[in-house]
Amino acid sequence: MSTFKFKRLPARSAWLILPLILSLLMSGVVSFISTVKSVGLVGDVASIWIGAWSLSWLIAFPTLLVLLPAVRRLVSAIVEPGPARG
Repeated sequence: MSTFKFKRLPARSAWLILPLILSLLMSGVVSFISTVKSVGLVGDVASIWIGAWSLSWLIAFPTLLVLLPAVRRLVSAIVEPGPARG
């Protein structure tokens, strides 16, 4: 039995990969909910949603790149330092 093993990205790329994945997931969920609320579960809801998702992601990803450092500082100011969990 062969197992596929992919090459992992270097740790220095985490600053880009985290907001990339987070923006894809969050913009996808929010745009799907918004699309279904607006047009309902019609036959072409998937194509409408993909259009809304792509526009949402184009805004979400650069926004996360800009705001994530400030959010990390804010969280550090609010949360007691200690061992990371999760």
